[in-house]
Amino acid sequence: MNRLVPHRLSRAARRACGAATVLLGLSACLSMTGNAAAGSVSAGEEKSAACAACHGAQGESAGPQWPILAGQYPSYLEHALKSYRSGSRQNAIMQGFAAQLSDEDIEDLAAWFASRPGPLQTAPRGY
Repeated sequence: MNRLVPHRLSRAARRACGAATVLLGLSACLSMTGNAAAGSVSAGEEKSAACAACHGAQGESAGPQWPILAGQYPSYLEHALKSYRSGSRQNAIMQGFAAQLSDEDIEDLAAWFASRPGPLQTAPRGY
């Protein structure tokens, strides 16, 4: 039975293994940044003044009628705001605010609120 030992592989096979290792490493690095927001945290903080009335200055709302934004995934926040803006998600108050937002504004707000520590936690897998 032949065992695959690096020094017994052909030069082409070693190159292919090396290339595959580099590609796997790059894809791992890219996947680790998958939850990073594309927007600017500092710009999002500046743009969040209107949000603070209901959601709190740091994204932790005072009451259960307003969702907690602090610590949410940026992709979720972006999706929610774009859905309010398009009308596919219904809430008269949020639709009015979201209608005024550009894609850049939405990315910035998502980056700001995602960067805030919040009380929300993700349940462990298999829970």
